[in-house]
Amino acid sequence: MADKTLLIVDGHSYAYRAFFAIPKLTNVRGEPTNAVFGFLKMLRKMADDFQPSHWAVAWDAGLPEERLKVLETYKAQRQPMPDDLRVQLPAIRDVLEALHVVSLEQPGCEADDVIATVCRLAGDARVLIATADKDLMQLVNDRVCGVRLLPKGNVLMDRDRVRERYGVPPEQLLDLLCLTGDSADNIPGVPGVGEKTAVQLLAQFGGAEAVLARSGEITNPKLRAAIEQCAERIRQNRVLMTLNATLPVAVEWDRMRRVEPDHERLAALFERFGFKSLLAEARRQAQPSPQGQLPLC
Repeated sequence: MADKTLLIVDGHSYAYRAFFAIPKLTNVRGEPTNAVFGFLKMLRKMADDFQPSHWAVAWDAGLPEERLKVLETYKAQRQPMPDDLRVQLPAIRDVLEALHVVSLEQPGCEADDVIATVCRLAGDARVLIATADKDLMQLVNDRVCGVRLLPKGNVLMDRDRVRERYGVPPEQLLDLLCLTGDSADNIPGVPGVGEKTAVQLLAQFGGAEAVLARSGEITNPKLRAAIEQCAERIRQNRVLMTLNATLPVAVEWDRMRRVEPDHERLAALFERFGFKSLLAEARRQAQPSPQGQLPLC
Protein backbone atom coordinates (compact mmCIF):
# COMPACT_ATOMS: atom_id res chain seq x y z
CA MET A 1 0.00 0.00 0.00
CA ALA A 2 3.02 2.30 0.08
CA ASP A 3 2.13 3.63 -3.38
CA LYS A 4 -1.28 4.84 -2.17
CA THR A 5 -1.97 8.43 -1.08
CA LEU A 6 -5.33 8.98 0.61
CA LEU A 7 -6.73 12.50 0.99
CA ILE A 8 -9.36 12.50 3.74
CA VAL A 9 -11.32 15.71 4.28
CA ASP A 10 -12.97 16.81 7.52
CA GLY A 11 -16.36 17.44 5.90
CA HIS A 12 -18.09 19.82 8.31
CA SER A 13 -14.88 21.75 8.91
CA TYR A 14 -14.49 22.45 5.18
CA ALA A 15 -18.21 23.08 4.65
CA TYR A 16 -18.11 25.82 7.30
CA ARG A 17 -14.90 27.24 5.85
CA ALA A 18 -16.43 27.35 2.37
CA PHE A 19 -19.68 28.89 3.63
CA PHE A 20 -17.97 31.82 5.35
CA ALA A 21 -15.28 32.31 2.69
CA ILE A 22 -17.90 33.09 0.02
CA PRO A 23 -20.59 35.13 1.81
CA LYS A 24 -23.17 35.52 -0.95
CA LEU A 25 -23.82 33.16 -3.83
CA THR A 26 -27.20 31.90 -4.97
CA ASN A 27 -28.75 30.28 -8.03
CA VAL A 28 -31.54 31.83 -10.11
CA ARG A 29 -34.13 30.54 -7.62
CA GLY A 30 -32.40 32.36 -4.77
CA GLU A 31 -31.13 29.15 -3.15
CA PRO A 32 -27.74 29.48 -1.42
CA THR A 33 -24.87 27.76 -3.23
CA ASN A 34 -21.78 29.35 -1.67
CA ALA A 35 -20.80 26.37 0.49
CA VAL A 36 -21.20 23.95 -2.42
CA PHE A 37 -19.06 26.09 -4.70
CA GLY A 38 -16.37 26.76 -2.09
CA PHE A 39 -16.18 23.12 -0.97
CA LEU A 40 -15.76 21.92 -4.54
CA LYS A 41 -13.11 24.51 -5.35
CA MET A 42 -11.08 23.61 -2.25
CA LEU A 43 -11.37 19.90 -3.00
CA ARG A 44 -10.22 20.42 -6.59
CA LYS A 45 -7.28 22.56 -5.42
CA MET A 46 -6.13 19.86 -2.99
CA ALA A 47 -6.47 17.21 -5.68
CA ASP A 48 -4.38 19.40 -7.97
CA ASP A 49 -1.72 20.13 -5.36
CA PHE A 50 -1.27 16.63 -3.93
CA GLN A 51 -2.50 14.25 -6.66
CA PRO A 52 -3.98 11.67 -4.25
CA SER A 53 -4.69 8.23 -5.61
CA HIS A 54 -7.65 7.88 -3.22
CA TRP A 55 -9.98 10.29 -1.46
CA ALA A 56 -12.83 10.41 1.02
CA VAL A 57 -14.77 12.87 3.19
CA ALA A 58 -15.50 12.19 6.87
CA TRP A 59 -18.62 13.70 8.45
CA ASP A 60 -19.75 14.34 12.03
CA ALA A 61 -22.77 12.21 12.94
CA GLY A 62 -23.36 13.18 16.55
CA LEU A 63 -21.44 13.62 19.80
CA PRO A 64 -20.09 10.51 21.52
CA GLU A 65 -21.88 9.59 24.74
CA GLU A 66 -18.51 8.80 26.32
CA ARG A 67 -17.32 12.41 25.98
CA LEU A 68 -20.64 13.89 27.12
CA LYS A 69 -20.51 11.72 30.25
CA VAL A 70 -17.11 13.20 31.06
CA LEU A 71 -18.12 16.79 30.27
CA GLU A 72 -21.80 17.66 29.81
CA THR A 73 -20.90 21.01 28.26
CA TYR A 74 -18.64 19.47 25.61
CA LYS A 75 -19.09 21.66 22.50
CA ALA A 76 -22.20 23.18 24.12
CA GLN A 77 -21.07 26.73 23.29
CA ARG A 78 -21.32 26.19 19.55
CA GLN A 79 -24.04 28.05 17.74
CA PRO A 80 -26.52 26.04 15.66
CA MET A 81 -25.47 25.54 12.05
CA PRO A 82 -26.73 28.42 9.89
CA ASP A 83 -29.83 27.40 7.95
CA ASP A 84 -28.27 28.53 4.67
CA LEU A 85 -25.39 26.12 5.28
CA ARG A 86 -27.53 23.24 6.52
CA VAL A 87 -29.64 23.19 3.35
CA GLN A 88 -26.46 22.90 1.24
CA LEU A 89 -25.05 19.78 2.90
CA PRO A 90 -27.15 17.39 0.77
CA ALA A 91 -26.01 19.26 -2.34
CA ILE A 92 -22.36 18.92 -1.30
CA ARG A 93 -22.91 15.18 -0.90
CA ASP A 94 -24.57 15.06 -4.33
CA VAL A 95 -21.45 16.61 -5.85
CA LEU A 96 -19.22 14.18 -3.96
CA GLU A 97 -21.25 11.22 -5.26
CA ALA A 98 -20.90 12.51 -8.81
CA LEU A 99 -17.13 12.77 -8.23
CA HIS A 100 -17.16 9.22 -6.78
CA VAL A 101 -15.79 10.54 -3.48
CA VAL A 102 -16.80 8.26 -0.61
CA SER A 103 -18.48 9.84 2.43
CA LEU A 104 -17.57 8.18 5.74
CA GLU A 105 -19.51 8.56 8.98
CA GLN A 106 -20.50 6.57 12.04
CA PRO A 107 -23.75 7.28 13.95
CA GLY A 108 -23.11 9.02 17.26
CA CYS A 109 -19.47 9.71 16.38
CA GLU A 110 -17.37 12.66 15.32
CA ALA A 111 -15.43 12.94 12.10
CA ASP A 112 -12.18 13.19 14.11
CA ASP A 113 -12.63 9.63 15.35
CA VAL A 114 -13.56 8.38 11.89
CA ILE A 115 -10.38 9.94 10.53
CA ALA A 116 -8.29 8.47 13.35
CA THR A 117 -9.70 5.03 12.58
CA VAL A 118 -8.96 5.38 8.87
CA CYS A 119 -5.38 6.40 9.65
CA ARG A 120 -4.95 3.29 11.81
CA LEU A 121 -6.39 1.02 9.13
CA ALA A 122 -4.48 2.59 6.24
CA GLY A 123 -1.41 0.45 6.78
CA ASP A 124 1.68 2.00 5.20
CA ALA A 125 -0.32 4.18 2.80
CA ARG A 126 0.31 7.92 2.90
CA VAL A 127 -2.61 9.83 4.45
CA LEU A 128 -3.31 13.56 4.10
CA ILE A 129 -5.84 14.99 6.60
CA ALA A 130 -7.52 18.20 5.41
CA THR A 131 -8.91 19.97 8.47
CA ALA A 132 -8.85 23.16 10.51
CA ASP A 133 -8.98 21.10 13.72
CA LYS A 134 -5.70 21.06 15.64
CA ASP A 135 -6.79 17.95 17.59
CA LEU A 136 -6.17 15.89 14.47
CA MET A 137 -2.54 16.98 14.28
CA GLN A 138 -1.80 14.43 17.04
CA LEU A 139 -2.17 11.81 14.29
CA VAL A 140 0.76 13.18 12.27
CA ASN A 141 3.66 10.78 11.88
CA ASP A 142 6.04 9.59 9.16
CA ARG A 143 3.17 8.59 6.83
CA VAL A 144 0.35 10.92 8.01
CA CYS A 145 0.35 14.68 7.35
CA GLY A 146 -2.16 17.40 7.97
CA VAL A 147 -3.28 19.85 5.30
CA ARG A 148 -3.79 23.47 6.36
CA LEU A 149 -5.43 25.97 4.05
CA LEU A 150 -3.49 29.23 4.42
CA PRO A 151 -3.78 32.47 2.42
CA LYS A 152 -0.77 31.39 0.35
CA GLY A 153 -2.37 28.01 -0.40
CA ASN A 154 -2.42 24.48 0.94
CA VAL A 155 0.45 23.60 3.28
CA LEU A 156 1.40 20.11 4.42
CA MET A 157 1.69 19.83 8.19
CA ASP A 158 4.39 17.22 8.67
CA ARG A 159 6.14 16.53 11.98
CA ASP A 160 8.45 19.53 11.62
CA ARG A 161 5.63 21.94 10.80
CA VAL A 162 3.51 20.69 13.71
CA ARG A 163 6.43 21.33 16.05
CA GLU A 164 7.00 24.75 14.47
CA ARG A 165 3.33 25.73 14.86
CA TYR A 166 2.58 24.33 18.33
CA GLY A 167 6.02 24.11 19.93
CA VAL A 168 5.78 20.34 20.48
CA PRO A 169 5.97 17.26 18.23
CA PRO A 170 2.70 15.50 17.28
CA GLU A 171 3.09 12.86 20.02
CA GLN A 172 3.06 15.64 22.66
CA LEU A 173 0.16 17.61 21.21
CA LEU A 174 -2.39 15.74 23.34
CA ASP A 175 -0.36 16.60 26.45
CA LEU A 176 -0.35 20.25 25.38
CA LEU A 177 -4.13 20.22 24.97
CA CYS A 178 -4.56 18.54 28.37
CA LEU A 179 -2.96 21.63 29.90
CA THR A 180 -4.38 24.38 27.68
CA GLY A 181 -7.81 22.90 26.95
CA ASP A 182 -9.52 23.69 23.67
CA SER A 183 -11.92 26.62 23.53
CA ALA A 184 -13.25 25.47 20.15
CA ASP A 185 -14.68 22.37 21.88
CA ASN A 186 -15.58 24.16 25.13
CA ILE A 187 -12.91 22.21 27.02
CA PRO A 188 -11.35 24.31 29.81
CA GLY A 189 -7.66 24.14 30.54
CA VAL A 190 -5.56 25.18 33.51
CA PRO A 191 -6.21 28.88 34.26
CA GLY A 192 -3.27 30.99 33.17
CA VAL A 193 -1.67 28.22 31.11
CA GLY A 194 -1.49 29.07 27.42
CA GLU A 195 0.50 27.39 24.69
CA LYS A 196 3.80 29.05 25.62
CA THR A 197 3.63 28.00 29.28
CA ALA A 198 2.43 24.51 28.36
CA VAL A 199 5.34 24.07 25.94
CA GLN A 200 7.78 25.10 28.68
CA LEU A 201 6.26 22.63 31.15
CA LEU A 202 6.36 19.78 28.64
CA ALA A 203 9.96 20.60 27.73
CA GLN A 204 10.87 20.35 31.43
CA PHE A 205 8.80 17.32 32.44
CA GLY A 206 8.00 15.43 29.21
CA GLY A 207 4.22 14.93 29.53
CA ALA A 208 1.11 16.19 31.29
CA GLU A 209 1.06 13.27 33.76
CA ALA A 210 4.71 13.94 34.59
CA VAL A 211 3.86 17.61 35.20
CA LEU A 212 1.32 16.45 37.79
CA ALA A 213 3.65 13.90 39.36
CA ARG A 214 6.49 16.42 39.71
CA SER A 215 4.46 19.57 40.31
CA GLY A 216 6.52 20.30 43.42
CA GLU A 217 9.43 21.14 41.09
CA ILE A 218 7.52 24.02 39.47
CA THR A 219 9.23 27.12 40.84
CA ASN A 220 6.42 29.59 40.12
CA PRO A 221 4.11 29.20 43.14
CA LYS A 222 1.02 30.51 41.34
CA LEU A 223 1.54 28.14 38.41
CA ARG A 224 2.30 25.23 40.74
CA ALA A 225 -0.94 25.83 42.66
CA ALA A 226 -2.97 26.09 39.45
CA ILE A 227 -1.57 22.79 38.14
CA GLU A 228 -2.22 20.98 41.40
CA GLN A 229 -5.74 22.33 41.73
CA CYS A 230 -6.56 21.26 38.16
CA ALA A 231 -5.18 17.73 38.33
CA GLU A 232 -8.59 16.16 37.77
CA ARG A 233 -9.32 18.53 34.88
CA ILE A 234 -6.01 17.70 33.19
CA ARG A 235 -6.76 13.97 33.37
CA GLN A 236 -10.33 14.57 32.23
CA ASN A 237 -9.04 16.47 29.21
CA ARG A 238 -6.95 13.48 28.17
CA VAL A 239 -10.10 11.34 28.09
CA LEU A 240 -11.99 14.01 26.12
CA MET A 241 -9.30 14.65 23.53
CA THR A 242 -7.91 11.17 22.96
CA LEU A 243 -9.16 10.15 19.52
CA ASN A 244 -11.04 6.87 19.18
CA ALA A 245 -9.32 4.92 16.40
CA THR A 246 -11.37 1.75 16.88
CA LEU A 247 -14.67 2.62 15.19
CA PRO A 248 -16.30 0.01 12.93
CA VAL A 249 -15.35 1.95 9.79
CA ALA A 250 -14.21 0.02 6.73
CA VAL A 251 -11.35 1.27 4.56
CA GLU A 252 -12.44 0.11 1.12
CA TRP A 253 -9.60 1.08 -1.19
CA ASP A 254 -11.47 0.22 -4.39
CA ARG A 255 -14.36 2.54 -3.47
CA MET A 256 -12.02 5.37 -2.43
CA ARG A 257 -9.91 5.22 -5.58
CA ARG A 258 -9.88 8.49 -7.51
CA VAL A 259 -11.57 7.72 -10.81
CA GLU A 260 -13.25 9.58 -13.64
CA PRO A 261 -16.27 11.54 -12.35
CA ASP A 262 -19.81 11.20 -13.65
CA HIS A 263 -19.56 14.31 -15.82
CA GLU A 264 -23.17 14.14 -16.98
CA ARG A 265 -24.41 14.13 -13.41
CA LEU A 266 -22.01 16.94 -12.54
CA ALA A 267 -23.30 18.96 -15.47
CA ALA A 268 -26.88 18.53 -14.26
CA LEU A 269 -25.89 19.62 -10.76
CA PHE A 270 -23.88 22.61 -11.97
CA GLU A 271 -26.80 23.71 -14.15
CA ARG A 272 -29.09 23.52 -11.11
CA PHE A 273 -26.62 25.50 -8.99
CA GLY A 274 -25.90 28.07 -11.70
CA PHE A 275 -22.14 27.35 -11.86
CA LYS A 276 -21.70 28.44 -15.46
CA SER A 277 -17.94 27.94 -15.90
CA LEU A 278 -18.02 24.56 -14.13
CA LEU A 279 -21.04 23.57 -16.22
CA ALA A 280 -19.16 24.29 -19.44
CA GLU A 281 -16.16 22.34 -18.18
CA ALA A 282 -18.28 19.35 -17.15
CA ARG A 283 -19.93 19.25 -20.57
CA ARG A 284 -16.52 19.28 -22.27
CA GLN A 285 -15.20 16.54 -20.02
CA ALA A 286 -18.24 14.37 -20.69
CA GLN A 287 -16.30 13.34 -23.79
CA PRO A 288 -14.21 10.15 -23.30
CA SER A 289 -10.84 10.77 -21.57
CA PRO A 290 -7.59 8.97 -22.36
CA GLN A 291 -7.48 5.69 -20.48
CA GLY A 292 -5.85 5.92 -17.08
CA GLN A 293 -5.85 9.72 -16.92
CA LEU A 294 -6.85 11.08 -13.51
CA PRO A 295 -9.83 13.49 -13.49
CA LEU A 296 -9.34 17.21 -12.97
CA CYS A 297 -11.97 17.29 -10.21
